[in-house]
Amino acid sequence: MRILKLMLLAAFAMLVVTSCSQKKDAPKVLVLYYSQTSNTKAVATEIANRLSADIEEVTLVEPYDTAFQATIERCKADREKGITPEIQPLKSNIADYDVIFIGYPIWFGTFAPPMASLLDKVDLSGKKVVPFCTFGSGGLESSVKDLAEKQPNAEILPGYGVRAARIDAVPKEVEQFLTVGGFIDGAFVLPEDFPEQHPVNADETAIFDAAVDGYPMLNAKATTVASRAIPEGTEYLFTAQDLPREKKADVPPASEIKVYVTVEKDAKPVFTKVVR
Repeated sequence: MRILKLMLLAAFAMLVVTSCSQKKDAPKVLVLYYSQTSNTKAVATEIANRLSADIEEVTLVEPYDTAFQATIERCKADREKGITPEIQPLKSNIADYDVIFIGYPIWFGTFAPPMASLLDKVDLSGKKVVPFCTFGSGGLESSVKDLAEKQPNAEILPGYGVRAARIDAVPKEVEQFLTVGGFIDGAFVLPEDFPEQHPVNADETAIFDAAVDGYPMLNAKATTVASRAIPEGTEYLFTAQDLPREKKADVPPASEIKVYVTVEKDAKPVFTKVVR
């Protein structure tokens, strides 16, 4: 797995280096995003600024209500009817671009409905597509799978996701993400693969509990863990049981999830994403 990852990174870096050495063939980049609360916009702007790329926001013909619950209710009603919201026509011509960064918030476990509307309208065949997203706990992996199903002829490259609670980490993480992807020059060190997991001990359980404490949408118990060194400190990959938040007959039973936790020097443990 690690060999494959290194081969992909090397190939992608070679593409960018070659393109930059020949300006007339430099790939043209577009950052295309939908943002409801400005979190995804912050990531999109950071990426566009770093790459001097064109940027465009996807907007709705009938914008969502600014109230969270009203937006959720409208989305639920639309989902039950099998419809997606109508979006304004794009100003950008997709055909003009080689690389397209696609950004969105995660709603209901995947990209927000306005992005679904966009992906139903555009043809990204032959384009290199880089997904990025913001979320409460996770959803990058599931949304990338859905994106690939909607655009089967696009080349989907590794994506970036960040919790809304960690939006301050975007400048540093976007720089690292673009460097590893070969979009910008810079030094980076790939972390070692996680070793085999082992049952959590008392100290590791305390780290997990501290990381997820205060997040109402995650009620989980760590069972096994693996850790690895990263430049900022230590990263943990916990396997946990996602327990129901309510004891009701119609609530699904506990499921297994993966929770990534970072512990930087002299800092409180924080979870960076959940993979369900």
